[in-house]
Amino acid sequence: MEEKLRHTEYSSRFAIDPTAAAAMGTDELRHNFHIGNLFQPGLVSLTYAHYDRMIVGGAMPESGPLALEAIKPTGTKAFLDRRELIAVNVGGAGTVTVDGEKFALAPRDMLYVGMGAQEVVFASDDASEPAKFYLLSAPAHQTHPTRLIQIGDAKRLDLGSRETSNERSIFQFVHPEGAKTCQLVVGMTRLATGSVWNTMPCHVHDRRSEAYLYFDLDEKARVFHFMGEPDETRHLVIRNEEAILSPGWSIHSGAGTSNYAFIWAMAGDNVEYTDVDPVAMEDLR
Repeated sequence: MEEKLRHTEYSSRFAIDPTAAAAMGTDELRHNFHIGNLFQPGLVSLTYAHYDRMIVGGAMPESGPLALEAIKPTGTKAFLDRRELIAVNVGGAGTVTVDGEKFALAPRDMLYVGMGAQEVVFASDDASEPAKFYLLSAPAHQTHPTRLIQIGDAKRLDLGSRETSNERSIFQFVHPEGAKTCQLVVGMTRLATGSVWNTMPCHVHDRRSEAYLYFDLDEKARVFHFMGEPDETRHLVIRNEEAILSPGWSIHSGAGTSNYAFIWAMAGDNVEYTDVDPVAMEDLR
């Protein structure tokens, strides 16, 4: 289902159970779990997912600012009447203005906006190098302060090794010891040159769903994203700046034709980063 507002387009994705997903071919898997065309000049593009009611989207202001408009699935007058929002800038420098207060976001910076904000406006500093705001939203039960988190302020973890092709740096933007949220947990992982694997050994977490945005890929580079139950895996081929919805029952892992970065975001019952159920390598099929 797709709808279009003046500067906003949105679609809905309904929840798929693992038995149904196991029987799907490539086109059906892409239709249900892949999100493309996130960053379109002059548009806010949103996908309302029926996994923890998460909204995944992109805003690419070019010739003028873009407002975050309410959409029918939220059932509210303003987009954030009952939601919280995180915007991560993966493009050129830009600003996000929240109820008249302007925040400058350099590339890789993020802004958390709490429930109740009435007006959110995205803008680029330079139309020739527009900002690209990756948007993540989930239902909220209380208001937390709007907060700018620069990439240098994120909690950094260096993991993996060259020997296992997964040397990487994890930047935790939102975590229990940092900015307060109702349920969104967001971070970025950047793979070192020569490393291609993410989240392997893999895991599942039935208490929350997740979304991945893959970026920093060359035009002809690809990531093979693996999903599905551990003993019934499938894969999807992903280009630069495309996203994947990951239900709580699914693994979420990938291997690229080169190194890359991705933003991971979770919503659900638990905000603890380490609350996962590991999957042994011998159990993968």
